[in-house]
Amino acid sequence: MKKRIVSFENVSISASASVVGKHEALGPMGDSFDYRDMSDAFGAKTWEKAESAMQKKAFEVLLDKADLIEEDIDAMFAGDLQNQCVGSSYGLMDFNVPYFGLYGACSTAAESLMLSAMCVSGGHYRRCAAVTSSHYLAAERQYRSPIEYGAQRSPTAQWTVTGAAAFAVERGEGKARITEAMPGMVVEKGINDASNMGAAMAPAAADTLLAYFKESRLSPSDFDAIVTGDLGFEGGRVLCELLAAEGLDIHEQYNDCGVLIYDRIRQDKHAGGSGCGCSAVVLSAYYLKLFACQKIKNMLFLGTGAMMSPSSIQQGLAIPAVAHLIRLQA
Repeated sequence: MKKRIVSFENVSISASASVVGKHEALGPMGDSFDYRDMSDAFGAKTWEKAESAMQKKAFEVLLDKADLIEEDIDAMFAGDLQNQCVGSSYGLMDFNVPYFGLYGACSTAAESLMLSAMCVSGGHYRRCAAVTSSHYLAAERQYRSPIEYGAQRSPTAQWTVTGAAAFAVERGEGKARITEAMPGMVVEKGINDASNMGAAMAPAAADTLLAYFKESRLSPSDFDAIVTGDLGFEGGRVLCELLAAEGLDIHEQYNDCGVLIYDRIRQDKHAGGSGCGCSAVVLSAYYLKLFACQKIKNMLFLGTGAMMSPSSIQQGLAIPAVAHLIRLQA
């Protein structure tokens, strides 16, 4: 069987930054984010430009928190939900840093961290930045319809997080070590409902987790947390059912970034949060802080992405998904 787990030695997330909009600031993690804009505009005139400004702000906050300058970053891996990742390219073009644009949908945070760790571990770069964002209003305009249209949202629909996060990945000690990674494979199980991305992504998450536990010979009880981003309430339930059918129970360790970021009672976000920025800001503002205070020491972080486009949705195509895994240790 082909070996899929990639191991790293002495590679860490040394610093991180998180920037969010109004709804995220009003959620249960509101005070934990580094920067909050209650207008969602970030000083820009359009929602697409607002996302670029938000991503630029996240990278600037990262440099400030880590006491770095842009020349200290050898390469950046960045992505978002806009067509051809223009949110990232416009947001980061003013920095004198080599740029790799990524599209992994909601899996982009895990993908960018994985690729950064590979480049640092391989000795190609000394320090990389992983930067990711999504904006609710820009995503709605691209994938569904402008919110002014007033379209009713399905109970299984998730709310695209307005948020951006940036991480510095380098050799040495840091907030958490990236010790392993498992790139995901594309999985498509016939789901073509763009309002139920959780169900479309859950089979990909199950595929990666089953492969990881089989190859590593570890079990869920070996971990303090197994976290997906972002299956929401619907996809998380489907994932646990799929794994249980294969004899794997993760209920005790499992949580989802899309479930954590909003208050389900006070904030009507239906099936929870989603978007490139969701798992990124939750990892930065919540889980890395748990590592810092030693409340968790061993975690699987699984980025799940629904790989769809406006044209594929209009043509009624089934939604392929991917789930990238990284293992974080204290």
